[in-house]
Amino acid sequence: MTDYVEDIKVGKKIKDIREEKSLTIDDIVSRTGLSSSEISQIENRMVSPSLGTLIKLTKALDVSMSYFFTEETAEPFCLVRAEDRQVVSRFASTEGKSYGYSYESLGYCKKDGKMEPFLVTLNPPDISEVDPNCHTGEEFIFVIEGEVEVSLGDHNDVLYPGDSIYYDANIPHVVACHGDKEARILAVIWPGEEMMIF
Repeated sequence: MTDYVEDIKVGKKIKDIREEKSLTIDDIVSRTGLSSSEISQIENRMVSPSLGTLIKLTKALDVSMSYFFTEETAEPFCLVRAEDRQVVSRFASTEGKSYGYSYESLGYCKKDGKMEPFLVTLNPPDISEVDPNCHTGEEFIFVIEGEVEVSLGDHNDVLYPGDSIYYDANIPHVVACHGDKEARILAVIWPGEEMMIF
């Protein structure tokens, strides 16, 4: 994987916009269904939010996903050069335990974008069991390299390069590398129109 800049400080941006909008952590709890300790840990960079959690937070804070990556442009298109992509590492604690993936936004500057495209790198996690994600909208995944294990509710499958899957994101889901080798996927998320609490 190409080396990119240090991961962006999503937690700080979440705290900044929450405080700017005079919202309490309890307000965010009621809007997302996340616990106050989860929100506090995210804001204090003790854990990094999953894409599903980030979608819940964008809806609760009434901001677009691009807020966390950069400012939107006024152009009707978004061009992101390889060297301009920003990495969000997914870690589970201050000790740096990994959930097994990092993601890079590929469309962060699109004004009023309806889809969120990401390049996701999956690694074997340091955490033995990862909680499923569940949020509004839909997800599309295309495997670029490696093997990817997908769990959707009771359905489990392994995807290989060139395989894809498209599903409702309100189904509890886990996407992880299969085996002990890195995998890369293109993930496109449509967050949906209405907030649903899970």
